[in-house]
Amino acid sequence: MSSDQIFQLFAYLLPSVVTGAIAFYFFRMHTNNEEGRRRFLLHKDSQKDVLPVRLQAYERMALFLERISLPNLVVRVAPTSSNKSEYENQLIKSIETEFDHNLSQQIYMTDECWNIIKAAKSATIQMIRKAAMSDTDSADKLREDVLTETMEKSSPSATALSFVKKEIGDLW
Repeated sequence: MSSDQIFQLFAYLLPSVVTGAIAFYFFRMHTNNEEGRRRFLLHKDSQKDVLPVRLQAYERMALFLERISLPNLVVRVAPTSSNKSEYENQLIKSIETEFDHNLSQQIYMTDECWNIIKAAKSATIQMIRKAAMSDTDSADKLREDVLTETMEKSSPSATALSFVKKEIGDLW
């Protein structure tokens, strides 16, 4: 083969290779685009079913946080006797029961949100225990101490509730 023949072969082959590479590139782009479109449609269809359930989970956790906020809790859970320690246990049991009732909602929310809700629950229980460790001698006095402590500090459930609201805003 002479150099002229090699040059002619190269001249015929080069446009074919370029055309093949461009066709391959566009075919790959088209395939990726179709795959992305299918994923989007699948995600959109699943959102129709999942979004209301997720919103309901956030609603239930917002209700939980409102119910365990100390002012609401001590108003809702009245002492059955004047025993301070019995009332402390009654308040904590009410929080734990509420939490156990809503435990399944964690699968619909982010781990960060769920951890903040658990931290709010634990902090609320700690506040009750701290108030019970004071020199109070009756359940009514413990009730007053718990309310006084919430006046001085921000409620853990209020902080968690604001995070839940922010996360719901991020869903849109």
